[in-house]
Amino acid sequence: MPSASRLPTAPRNTRRSGADDIPLAQRTISPALKRKPRWRLAFTAAGSVALASAALVVVFPQPLRRLLAPPPVKGLSARVGMDGRLLGHFPYREAQTAALVSIAPGVQLHRDAALALDRLLAAAAADGIDLRVLSAYRSIDLQKQIFFEVKSERNQSALERAQVSAPPGFSEHSTGYAVDLGDGRAPGTNLSERFESTPAFAWLQANANRYHYTLSFPAGNPQGVSYEPWHWRFEGTAEALQTFEAAQRLGR
Repeated sequence: MPSASRLPTAPRNTRRSGADDIPLAQRTISPALKRKPRWRLAFTAAGSVALASAALVVVFPQPLRRLLAPPPVKGLSARVGMDGRLLGHFPYREAQTAALVSIAPGVQLHRDAALALDRLLAAAAADGIDLRVLSAYRSIDLQKQIFFEVKSERNQSALERAQVSAPPGFSEHSTGYAVDLGDGRAPGTNLSERFESTPAFAWLQANANRYHYTLSFPAGNPQGVSYEPWHWRFEGTAEALQTFEAAQRLGR
């Protein structure tokens, strides 16, 4: 029998399994220190929101500016929509004075629209139609008076008024390209839907496009503006087409 001194012994460098396999430094870290600090989580969430907001500003700068900007018309609490419309109407720049010409006492129109209108009126007269110009260019200041004063007189809300008259800065008349037309033989139909029953309106429907005039607000128009058979706009130049491009796109 071998002596005790000769009994086999385990090698001194043999490692024990279990907890002894974990390095001492990791075994002694407090569990509390392993948790992520709450302030770091909060900062991460806030940072994500800030980055998302910044991304929206970069990707959608115009819509956000419109939503954050003050109402565009003093006295109206309404704000513009994502497509730039206010109460259904697109914004329009006022025509430059140098571009306007007189077509009757106190009545002006953009020179390009005036030339085309002159030919249109002459052609109508040759066909026995008595077309009359009821309104043409209106300054933004004049449109402001028309919008707010009539709104007050008729006790209309802004939305009700906008269905029949554009807010200042949003009227096609201010561009110098729009006219209101009537039938000289049926003045009682002026500026009313009854104009559609006149020979003048029938002639315009059949011939106005030849002179680059188009009906701005047909029945059921996508802008939500009341039907105006008397209101026609000129689209016979690149500048005029660009002016009304947004309205055309909405109507397609």
